[in-house]
Amino acid sequence: MNNKKLSYFKVIFLSSILLIVVFTGCIGEEKSEEKLLTPEDHLDQPSILPDWKNGAYHDYYSTMQMINDFNDDFPDLVDVFSIGKSVTGRDLWCIRLTNENNSEAKFSCLIDGCMHGCEWEAGEACLYLAEYLLINFDTNSTVTTILNSAKVYIVPLVNPDGRQNDDRFNDNGIDLNRNFDVDFGRLKGHCVRLGKLFGRIKIPYLEFPRLGLWFTNCGRHPFSEPEAQAMRDLMDDHDFSFYLNCHTTTHNIMSPWGVYKPPFEVANSEKHVHDYVKEWVAENTEYENTPLSYYASGTVTDWCFKEFRIPTFTFEIMSKDYEPMAGGGRHDHLVHWMKTTLPVFMYFLVNVENLHNWRTPDIQPLLPDGVPPQPFH
Repeated sequence: MNNKKLSYFKVIFLSSILLIVVFTGCIGEEKSEEKLLTPEDHLDQPSILPDWKNGAYHDYYSTMQMINDFNDDFPDLVDVFSIGKSVTGRDLWCIRLTNENNSEAKFSCLIDGCMHGCEWEAGEACLYLAEYLLINFDTNSTVTTILNSAKVYIVPLVNPDGRQNDDRFNDNGIDLNRNFDVDFGRLKGHCVRLGKLFGRIKIPYLEFPRLGLWFTNCGRHPFSEPEAQAMRDLMDDHDFSFYLNCHTTTHNIMSPWGVYKPPFEVANSEKHVHDYVKEWVAENTEYENTPLSYYASGTVTDWCFKEFRIPTFTFEIMSKDYEPMAGGGRHDHLVHWMKTTLPVFMYFLVNVENLHNWRTPDIQPLLPDGVPPQPFH
């Protein structure tokens, strides 16, 4: 009798345990279906574009005003500082974008523009990117992740004097993108070491039409110009994961080298990443993967790759129809051209860790509607 009672209580006890397990399991399933909202769930809103107008270009002074407004409006995301002075004493302003409330270790990168002062849109693209990141932080997950995990350094006007004068050259008549210490002053690279003659006479370029020859003034020696010195020092002081040097208007993206072969063997991983990036840009934007149509020595991208061995690219915005040469190029359809640059910038930024480690940059950026725009026909 006692054994029967014991067996009966065992059945009751085990049945109760089973019911409790099943019941709590159901509750667990219901809770998992309801899924509590977290802050991250609010960061998936579609990104918005800066409200720019065609024709609203930014010279040195309006650029300075704009980046100071960024600093005032987004104090936890923006740091504005000068990296040096131009020939005439104008500051070379740098914008650092990152979530300053996040103190974790971060990757850093450098994007600049308007090294040739008449190539306005190269500087405009830098400002457009900065505003895009700022207005979408904390609402769009892609942008928020970028500014939480990276420090984005942007120098919109490397050549502020040239920008004010609508001139390719700086105020000494020197082509800044030929003033860096790599293959410097090579005639094959269309350069001549003139500098500013007698400290007074500017000779920006020499041209011999009948011979089909032309040469730009690269300065008397590497880093003779204060603007090139400032960029050199900025790169020396930071461990950048990639460098993107913006120009106009050959409508393509390029990697080193411009004249001679590099003074070292390029690793397969380095070649793979450079080629992969150029192919991605050609497949996903209207920009092309084509080399420069002429030799160029003393360029910043060749020098950067030689010195720091980081992924380094020249991004030529707009189409060849807009060629500014030494000044006087077309400047229109600003908003369209800004939208064409955003996929390239965002692709680089979402792949900053891959680029830092020379791994395949295969992360696809999420882009707002209408980006990239349909190409002009």
